Amino acid sequence: MAQGYLERVRLADGVTVEAHVTPDRGYRLALCRRGTPRVEFWSDGVVHRRRVGERTTAYEFRSIEQLRYDFERDAEDALGRD
Repeated sequence: MAQGYLERVRLADGVTVEAHVTPDRGYRLALCRRGTPRVEFWSDGVVHRRRVGERTTAYEFRSIEQLRYDFERDAEDALGRD
């Protein structure tokens, strides 16, 4: 995994979901609508952050499963508000 991993899915309704993992174990999960991030979870390998709308907070990383659950829940909530 010298280049890391990047997957981007663009949906017909203007929503993009992105998953990126860097070789140094950093990551970014993002849900964007028309290029504007609505939900993001990311880490530089040490510090974990969570952004929902305009609000950014620290994120307590516990497991991949919990990260996925939290991202999916926030993404569903964000799409429900649009």
